[in-house]
Order: sequence, then structure tokens, then C-alpha cells
Amino acid sequence: MSGIRVECPRDLNQDTGRALLDVVRERMRSQDGGDLVLDFTPTDTMDSSGAAWLVHIAQFVRTSNADFLLEGQHGGVAEFINLIGPGLSGTEERKEKSDNLFERIGAKGFGMAEEARQMLSLFIDAVYWTFIGPIEGRGLRWGLVAEELYEMGVRAIWINSVMNALLGLIVAMLSAAQLRTVGLDIYVADLTVIAFARELAAIMTAVVVSARTGAAIAAELATMKVQEEIDALRGMGLKVPQFLVAPKVLALLIAMPCLTVVAMYMGVFGGAIWGMGVLGFSGEIWFRQTIGALTQGDVLQGLLKSLFFAVSIVLIGCHNGLRVRGGSRGVGLMTTRAVVMDIFMIVVIDMLFAVVFYYVL
Repeated sequence: MSGIRVECPRDLNQDTGRALLDVVRERMRSQDGGDLVLDFTPTDTMDSSGAAWLVHIAQFVRTSNADFLLEGQHGGVAEFINLIGPGLSGTEERKEKSDNLFERIGAKGFGMAEEARQMLSLFIDAVYWTFIGPIEGRGLRWGLVAEELYEMGVRAIWINSVMNALLGLIVAMLSAAQLRTVGLDIYVADLTVIAFARELAAIMTAVVVSARTGAAIAAELATMKVQEEIDALRGMGLKVPQFLVAPKVLALLIAMPCLTVVAMYMGVFGGAIWGMGVLGFSGEIWFRQTIGALTQGDVLQGLLKSLFFAVSIVLIGCHNGLRVRGGSRGVGLMTTRAVVMDIFMIVVIDMLFAVVFYYVL
């Protein structure tokens, strides 16, 4: 190969590498371009700094539309050059083949099917380790169940109570504005208690719990996955569903109906504030009307919904936490995804209940 030949120094390091780059630039400019040949025959040693300068030289030659060749490398220098070979040769950008519409739809469908399979597998494991495993003597971490019950239930009482009381006040206020036109203000009590017993208490509680507990579960398990604690548990022979998922499922199954009952009371209380304070009804008349409108089926409908919401919130949080990828950003993304999926599933489950109770029961 004819062209510009430059002899490399005996020791290629930080200083000599910079000087070599200056020599190459000067020679290529003085000879108006041309191919470059670096002769490594006299070079006995080379460190990482010298290798970095060698990569800079290769990039400079490529930008000058010239060829780049190495000759005479031997011993450890040859091994070092082979190690940094991709940097010297340059990596050509590969043009990704763009998928067509049907390929993208198919890939999205297969991805959703795989995620559904993982969710189903997690659901089966959670059911087994929560209800069947303890009966078979495989044990359950009751201490952790108590801790989770305190975190998910007791610490959520105040925010859940305030949210439902305010919502009850809003419902009574808006419904009174309509019923007042026909002189049926007292039926605000009926509307408030039925709405909270059947629907609003369970929905609002589920939203509050998904924002608190669902996000916390996803963040906890995602952090454990990123820090390889999940892999460590598996390496110790521990079952992740038994060790981490089952206590959360059982704790929320206990806490969710209790929080829903509290939400029912607080929603009715919020409506009573408006009924007695603004509409002018006495407490006896208001609460007699409230109790008369309430049926056992209304309460059972709300409590049944809360159980389904509880299972959905825990499984979605665990599912997203266990499939996290990346570092801290991945934890944040999966936590956000868990809350969004929780809200979506709450609406879907509530819609299914509405269909069943409308057409079947």
C-alpha cells in the first residue's frame, strides 16, 4: 500500500500519542491527503492512553476519506491493537429495517399475549401460596402479613376517610341542586347512601389504595429486581410468590373491605353535613331516610367489588415490579405503569360488575 508512512514511537502513551496525531495531521496536510500507513515495528509498549490516541488517529483518517493500515505490530502491542480493533476499523451504522403496519400489530399482539401469560402465572402462584400452601403446611410469613396490613390498611384510613367525606359532600351538593327543583331534597340521603354502598366507596378506596399501595409494591419489587435481590432469593431456593407476593395479597384482601366500609360511613357522613347543615333536615329524619334506603345487597355489592380490586392492585404492582428493566429510570417507569394499569383495571372490573348486576342479578 503506497501512501503516507509514519513510524510510531517506541512507547505509545499519552504524550507520544498526542504527538503522533499531530505528525499524522501535518503529513496528510502537507502531502494533500493520501492513505496512511502506521509502522509499529519500533513500538514495544502501548498503554490505554496511547490506544485512545490511536483511535483518534483512525477517526481523523476516515474523516479525510483516506485508508488506514497498521504494519509491524508485534507482541503485547499486537494483542492490544486486536483488542481495540472495532474502534480502529469504525462501526458502520446499520439501517434498521422498518416494520410494516401488520408486523408492528403482530409484535404488539404477541407482546400483550406474553404479558397476559405472565400475569396469569403470577395469579396462579399467588392463589396457591396465599390459600393452598399454608393449608398444606408450606407456611406463610404472618409477621410480614401483619406489617403489610398496617401499612396498607391502618395508615391509609385517614386519607381514605377524608377523600370519601369530601366526595360525599360533593355528591350531596350536586344532587340537591337537581332535586330541589322538584321539592325532593330528602332523597339526597337515599342517593348518597346507595351511591357509596354500591359504587363510590369501593371505587374511591381502590383509587386511593392504588396510588399508595400499588405504587409502593411496584417500586419495592422493582428496586429489589434492579439490585438483584430477587435473583438472590431465587438463588437461596426461596419462592418469590411465597416470600413476597402472598403476604401482600392476603393483607390487602383483609384491608380493602375494611377501608371500603369506612369509606361508606364517611361518604354518608359527608352527605349528612350538607343535608343537615344546608338543607336544614334534622339528624333523626336524615339518618332514618338513609337507613331506610340502604339494603344488604347494596353493601355486599360494594364489598365484593373491593375484593376484586384488592387482588388486581396487588398483582399488577407485583407484575410490573418483577418485570422492570434498567436502573432507577426503569423503577420510575414501572411504578407509573402500575398505577395507570390499576386505574384502568378498576374501571374495567367495575364495568363488568355493572353488566352482571344489570343483566343477571
